[in-house]
Amino acid sequence: MPVDQSTHASPDRTQRSPRAVQRLIEGQFESLSPELQRAARWVTRHSPTLALHSMRHSARAAGVTPATMTRLAQRLGFDGFEEMREPFRQAMAQGDVEVKRVRPLPASEQGTAQALDQGIQSLNKMHTANVASVVALNDVQTLQAAAHTLVEAQQVHFLGLRVCHSVAFYMSYAYGLLFGNGHLVAGTGGTLSDQMAGIGSSGVLVVLSQAPYSRQTVEAVALARRHGAVVVALTDSPLSPLTTGARHVLLYDTRSNSQLHSGIGAQALAETLVATAAALGGQTVVQHMRRRQAHLRDSGAYWERPEDQE
Repeated sequence: MPVDQSTHASPDRTQRSPRAVQRLIEGQFESLSPELQRAARWVTRHSPTLALHSMRHSARAAGVTPATMTRLAQRLGFDGFEEMREPFRQAMAQGDVEVKRVRPLPASEQGTAQALDQGIQSLNKMHTANVASVVALNDVQTLQAAAHTLVEAQQVHFLGLRVCHSVAFYMSYAYGLLFGNGHLVAGTGGTLSDQMAGIGSSGVLVVLSQAPYSRQTVEAVALARRHGAVVVALTDSPLSPLTTGARHVLLYDTRSNSQLHSGIGAQALAETLVATAAALGGQTVVQHMRRRQAHLRDSGAYWERPEDQE
C-alpha cells in the first residue's frame, strides 16, 4: 500500500520525547484526515500501551488499520511506526512514563469486599487527580482570559449534552447568581440549531464535552461559530473536536476505573471558571447577587424550620 507522501522533516533525534511527539500531533492535527485524527487521539491518550505493544495491537486498540499508524508516523516526520514509538519506550525504560494496570471496580456479585474496597480507594485517588488537573492543565492567565470573555459578553450561553448536561446546568445556574446575561441551551423540541444560529456575533457559547464526544454538540458548536459566536470550550483533550476555532480552550482529566469516564474534573473546572468570573466582576456581581438573594428570600425558595418547632 502506498504511504502518505506529505511527510515533514524528521524530528531531531536528540530532542525526541513523548511530549515532543504530542506537540507534533497538536501542531498538525487539523490538517490530518479523520482516520489519522482518530489514530492521533489514541496515541496521545494511550502512551503506555503504545510503548508496550506492537503496531498491529496499537492499531486494533485505536480502531484503525496498521497502515494508518504508519501514515501517522510519517506525517509527523518519522520513518515509521517503530521510530514514533521509540520515545515512549525510552521514557518507560527511564521511569518517566507511569504505567498502571487499572483494575476496574468489580461487579458486586463477583468481587470480594477487599477487591471492591481497593477499587474504590483507587477511584478516589483518580477523582483527586482529576480535580488537580484543573490547575495542572490551565494556567491562571488562561483561566482569567476565558473568564474575562464571559464578563464582557452581552449574552453567555451554556451547552452540555449527555453526561456533560449536569455540569452545563450547574454553570448556567451558578453564573446566573452572579450575572444577568446567562442562558442554558436546552434544545427543547428540536430547536438546538435554532438556538445556535440565534447566538450571533454578540454572544459567547460555553460548551462542554468529553470523549466519546456528542455528535450533536460538535455540530452545534460548528453552527454557532458560523454565525459568529465566540466559543469557550471545556474539554478533555487539546485534540477534542470542540477546540476547532475556539477562542479559549480549558482542559480537564477524566480518569476513572469504572465503566464511565469521570465528570469530576469537568465539574471542578466549571466551578473554577465561574469563581474566576465572579472575582473579575467586581461591584456588578455584588449588586446582582444581592438582588438574587432578596428574590430567593422573598419567594421562600429555601426551606426554613417553622418557628413553632424550634
